[in-house]
Amino acid sequence: MIKIFCRLGLMVALAWAIPVSAETVNGLRTVDEFNDIPNDTKRSVALFNELMVVIEHPRCMNCHPVGDVPLQGMDMQLHQPPVVRGDGGMGAPGMRCSTCHGAENVAYATGDGSIPGHQPWHLAPIEMGWVGKTAAEICAQLKDPDRNGNRTLAELHEHNAKDGLVGWGWNPGAGREPAPGSQDVFGQLTQAWIDTGAICPEA
Repeated sequence: MIKIFCRLGLMVALAWAIPVSAETVNGLRTVDEFNDIPNDTKRSVALFNELMVVIEHPRCMNCHPVGDVPLQGMDMQLHQPPVVRGDGGMGAPGMRCSTCHGAENVAYATGDGSIPGHQPWHLAPIEMGWVGKTAAEICAQLKDPDRNGNRTLAELHEHNAKDGLVGWGWNPGAGREPAPGSQDVFGQLTQAWIDTGAICPEA
């Protein structure tokens, strides 16, 4: 009996001594998983490539087209019914985004699916278009105040970590796959990328 208690005590002690392994949240690696990369430049690039797991997801890409028409669905088809960007990315007169998209997701009464919603609901500015661009090109956009909404890196972090429309990507309503990870993890990865120099992948 004493031996059993001793073994149990040793197992408990070892459990406390062994660091908890890094976590992956809904397909997105957390900051901890990059701690073993000693070089800041390489770690920064690796962190940005992990941010791309979210950025390249249709939940984000659909609202960051390079043209004047939003996309929809996991296959990123042209928006139906047909709509255009319009002033401020909020649609054309008489067919504003708010005509169909309210302040929150609305489930269909007839079955699975929903109409997405958030206040406000709009496209990203065209200078923030991402579809078809490489990680290096998107990274350069995000760091350029002329193409990122005139944001500093600190403001970019705040946008990624706190903005409600960005956060909709993880709460997209019935019938839609959410973006990988969570907004909290996305924000942490953004800050870690900034802290390591905000280095972009090579073209």
